[in-house]
Amino acid sequence: MTRNDDAVTEQVMTGPARPPSARERSERIYKILRDRICLLDYPPGSHLSEEELAQEFEVSRTPVRRVLARLESEGLVQSVHGVGTIVTDVDIEELEQVYHLRMELAELIGKLSPIPRTAADLDRIRALMERCDADILSPDQRAFLRLNMDFFYELSAMTGNQPLRDISERLYIQVARVVLKMMPRLGLVEEFTAFRREIEEVLAAAEIGDWASIGHIRRAHISMSFRRMMLHRNDDGEASRAPKA
Repeated sequence: MTRNDDAVTEQVMTGPARPPSARERSERIYKILRDRICLLDYPPGSHLSEEELAQEFEVSRTPVRRVLARLESEGLVQSVHGVGTIVTDVDIEELEQVYHLRMELAELIGKLSPIPRTAADLDRIRALMERCDADILSPDQRAFLRLNMDFFYELSAMTGNQPLRDISERLYIQVARVVLKMMPRLGLVEEFTAFRREIEEVLAAAEIGDWASIGHIRRAHISMSFRRMMLHRNDDGEASRAPKA
């Protein structure tokens, strides 16, 4: 039996694929727009047109309006009277309290309903480390943030506490684009190196089921990332960097 035959048989057994619900379509649009904002495809100050987005995603303006309202509640866009929806801008000083909260929440990964990792889960983390090794040979800002985002979701899956996952994701999204925005000042190779170290440490702890250590590792690396950004927040990209401790 060929692969196509298998697919036909499976479809007969399970029935035709169910079309996505309105909620699923809305969630898809939300994630696409959120990622575009985080990856600076929509840089700060960009105007998001309800009509154009509705045409792109082949939906009415109502679900687009709901998605934009959700993005506004997360601080990623702002509705300006007489202008429309504008992508917001942020800097590291404005997010200092967000970083401090992220540090505290990170430790809860290993405390609130930790979920043991399967062999497949660990393989995905190893694959991320391999991607990191490959990307560092030709470092790219977008590749770094996409890798960072994929690793975040692997960490998020380690806790079964849904409120913790939801809050952590919301805070992460708020700071993700700041990391990308400051990358020229921080240095891509240095950030890839520090990030690979975090993946390696988390993997080692996950392999032996030391969930408490994973929380402490995550907290430490969030703290160091924040301190590096604060150290270089006024760099112009050309000035020499202060030595690291």
